[in-house]
Amino acid sequence: MTWGQLAALAGLGAFHGLNPAMGWLFAVARAMQERSRPVLLKSLPPIALGHLASVAIVAAVVSATSSVVAANIVGITGGAVLVVFGLWRLLSERHFRWAGMRLSSTQLAGWSFLMSSAHGAGLMLLPVLAATPVAGAHAGHVAASGPPLAALSGLGAAGLHTVAMFAAMALCAVLVYEFVGVAILRKAWFNMDRLWAAVMVGAGALTIALTA
Repeated sequence: MTWGQLAALAGLGAFHGLNPAMGWLFAVARAMQERSRPVLLKSLPPIALGHLASVAIVAAVVSATSSVVAANIVGITGGAVLVVFGLWRLLSERHFRWAGMRLSSTQLAGWSFLMSSAHGAGLMLLPVLAATPVAGAHAGHVAASGPPLAALSGLGAAGLHTVAMFAAMALCAVLVYEFVGVAILRKAWFNMDRLWAAVMVGAGALTIALTA
């Protein structure tokens, strides 16, 4: 991957981390309920792990099927799914409700996986993954080694993305817990959800443009 693609992965990760739907608001709410900063800090790693699992599945599949034809099919199909999913999220009057606050680390990771998948987190990497050089165009060592190593490259992309997501999420969670509180963000939740859906539509259109 180029430095630009790595920066894009990190940037998308940071954007995911800023989005309350990706889990930091939930972590803050749990910590405030328990009146415990350690609860906040312990909540963040499972949330990041669930997000990583959701993103890694998409990244590994896209990377493992890299070829001139497959990349175009996956890119265009994925872009179309991204646009449709984003429009559904944008036009829908429903949004996801918080689950019960008392969850184990495993349950929290599972909740994060479902939330990230429902919000199309992995699909957001398609513009970057679809633009990665593929086997038909460049005989690089990753492509020559076949799908397994290509999938590992996708997992690496997901890992970088998640590290940036975790950093942004942790910063938001700590700042909100220490200085803001949850109540003031209740209205902002809806607005951020709409912004997220609009960005998904834009990313899907960009994916189609890059691969068509």
